[in-house]
Amino acid sequence: MTVRKTPDPVTPMWRGVLAFRFLTWAFACGTVIVQSGEYRREWLAWTILGVMAVWSVVSSFLYLRERTRPPALVVFDLVLTTGLLLTSPWVLSDAQFAMNVPLITTVWAAVAPVAAGARFGAVGGVLAGLVVGVATGLAREKFDLDVARDGVLLAAAGLLVGMASTMARRSVARLEQALRKEAATAERERLARSIHDSVLQVLARVRKRGNEVGGEAAELARLAGEQEIALRSLVTTEPGQLTDSGTMSLRAALQVLATSSVQVSAPADDVELPAHVTGELVAVTREALSNVEKHAGPDAHAWVLLEDLGDEVVVSIRDDGPGIPDGVLEQAAADGHLGVVESIRGRVRDLGGSATLDTGPGRGTEWEVRVPSTRGAK
Repeated sequence: MTVRKTPDPVTPMWRGVLAFRFLTWAFACGTVIVQSGEYRREWLAWTILGVMAVWSVVSSFLYLRERTRPPALVVFDLVLTTGLLLTSPWVLSDAQFAMNVPLITTVWAAVAPVAAGARFGAVGGVLAGLVVGVATGLAREKFDLDVARDGVLLAAAGLLVGMASTMARRSVARLEQALRKEAATAERERLARSIHDSVLQVLARVRKRGNEVGGEAAELARLAGEQEIALRSLVTTEPGQLTDSGTMSLRAALQVLATSSVQVSAPADDVELPAHVTGELVAVTREALSNVEKHAGPDAHAWVLLEDLGDEVVVSIRDDGPGIPDGVLEQAAADGHLGVVESIRGRVRDLGGSATLDTGPGRGTEWEVRVPSTRGAK
């Protein structure tokens, strides 16, 4: 299955921004025509109107293509709009200011905050609206109720467009993640069918025949059985991929540790944690299982249990080995062997969690690891 790249969700919004720009330029042109003969410097009014027209055309070509839509372009748009607006005291006469005639840019100045909202989100749109609102007050040399109203409307326009653009980008990002997950699942199922028809059947036959023959063949049967379980777990478990929010599935990462002597139990739903937290918890689990293999004997079994309690995640690693006699860990630490302390308790402590060891002669060993359930950026 091929996943196609989803088009930029904000592109239709940019078309609306450009349509708004040409519509407001037409209004500004009509205002200049109506006020013709009243301006202090009429030639400057027409010059500014021409600059607005040129920028409206140029910005149309730049904004319509994603690769020519860098943040600096939107910032320049805001600076240019503010600069043109601030020329109003040299264009309008005192009588026009007294009659509250629109500034030379009129409502065309509202396009820049809208563009900032589309590019930078709600915060960028609000800040751009406030900048244009302050520039309006400076141009009129007063900050009255009308100027405050214009500033609020400009900030609100940037806020609404910014919220819409942010929601659109997040929705598309989630859609792309779902499509990638679907593609990975389909490919994993295809590989599972292929492996089941070849490799897994061979390993199963080796395991069965080795157990029948016995002797050294039984050891080969045991190894074949472990590889069969590991391979089956690998092709049936969702891969632990890094998401756009920087998280990884702890459930998927732990399930690949299953073997003929290690059983992994996890919730049906994914347990998504920041990638570094997932990596550390997997390392802790591997260290605990390694200790089982080294000290509990070849016939020992281990169980890994993952629990998601909402505010914290619990990983339990238990075995049916002989257990650790009293005082052994303390003596190992005194002799400078800090494997358990540093590899397990040290890692968990760095994550802000706790690791509790329950063991004793004849009752196996159980680690209970608890870490805060930090879900990462949303």
